[in-house]
Amino acid sequence: MSYKKIDQQDIDFLVSLCGTRVLAGQDVPETYSRDELSMIRNYPEVVVEVLTTEEVAKIMKYAYDNTIPVTPRGQGTGLVGGSVALHGGIMISTVRMNKILELDDENLTITVQPGVLLMELAAYVEKHDFFYPPDPGEKSATIGGNISTNAGGMRAVKYGVTRDYVRGLEVVLPHGEVINLGGKNVKNSSGYSLKDLIVGSEGTLGFVTKAILRLLPLPKKALSLLIPFPDLGQAIETVPKIIKAKSIPTAVEFMEREVILAAEEFLGKKFPDTSADAYLLLTFDGNSTEELEKAYERIAHICLDSGAFDVLISNTPERQQSIWSARGAFLEAIKASTTEMDECDVVVPRNKIAEFVKFARSLQDKLGVRIQSFGHAGDGNLHIYVLRDKLAQATWETKLEESMQAMYAKATELGGQVSGEHGIGHAKQPYLACSLEAEHVGLFRSIKQTFDPKNILNPGKVC
Repeated sequence: MSYKKIDQQDIDFLVSLCGTRVLAGQDVPETYSRDELSMIRNYPEVVVEVLTTEEVAKIMKYAYDNTIPVTPRGQGTGLVGGSVALHGGIMISTVRMNKILELDDENLTITVQPGVLLMELAAYVEKHDFFYPPDPGEKSATIGGNISTNAGGMRAVKYGVTRDYVRGLEVVLPHGEVINLGGKNVKNSSGYSLKDLIVGSEGTLGFVTKAILRLLPLPKKALSLLIPFPDLGQAIETVPKIIKAKSIPTAVEFMEREVILAAEEFLGKKFPDTSADAYLLLTFDGNSTEELEKAYERIAHICLDSGAFDVLISNTPERQQSIWSARGAFLEAIKASTTEMDECDVVVPRNKIAEFVKFARSLQDKLGVRIQSFGHAGDGNLHIYVLRDKLAQATWETKLEESMQAMYAKATELGGQVSGEHGIGHAKQPYLACSLEAEHVGLFRSIKQTFDPKNILNPGKVC
């Protein structure tokens, strides 16, 4: 596809629409050339920080009429290059489109603009005794970004993922038309669910400008169990036994001592326990202390019978904060421990988690590269990080490619998928293509062609 390069006439149009919220050429900040982790970098020719749906619609129509590529952008916390402007063009940033529009306590919904931060939304609804369950690790991500990748997070094992909480969307299509998908209705069986197609499409089919999200009543009580095990294999092999029990935890996370020590150093705070090689971290929530005690006692016995050293109960806000602040810092801590890294964000069936983690660990010695991991053991979503350390550039590129190919092939062999929650973006495209049948990829491309025949919206992503 041949795209028009931005010229002064294009900039003049954008300035006439958005004034000083237009950044062009050397005024575009470096942060807009990349995302949080991906090694892919490229500057947009112009960035527009929009305020309204109307502005987005007018920009999209102009871009469509002139065949200019458009890249949607939230906070740029992605890890696969999904918000990088591969072809230059216009980047539409939602950083200023960050209003909470309505809290409907009768329908248990909240309506927000896409630039609202996850942590802002969570704090706002909690003040009103409500609960928004999706809980990805990056709390400074935008709701629009979470919708774009169908973000999951630590509470997915009990509550599900972002798609389960999106009731309605306002979407600007590539040619500038605005459509409303879904709404406040609890049920809907009226034709194809285009709303659910937009969720997880990584900004390639339409630009989300408003979202109606489902809320739950806020649980009154919560506690965590930190459970040390002799080794990671033993810890992860216990997870299917936990899931089979009738007491479903809110979250089931796994972690290794090496990652915990990195988080301690990064935060300058001590973790409650670092005596074991591996840990499970479980959270329970409910409406009474008795309900929680009944749930965690059963799970504690399962873990102890499976070889756990102990079961450490975290039932105060201070203890909870010390554990979960460390868990939330794992990614940043690993980044700080090396010179460069990349992530394998696979998801496998729960009963295959242990096999996959053992395989990933075996690659360290086989390929001579450091690999660290943590993840959502309760839903099979694993975060495996390949670290460059002091490897020369050519050696690093070779070992990274070998590692990624081996892990994605193993995930496919085990019946898994390329991404559990971070999306495909640009970085994971080759692995997605290898994991799917040709007909499957063909359907993806046909859907993209139907929504965006000129391929101007976030081109070069997903498929």
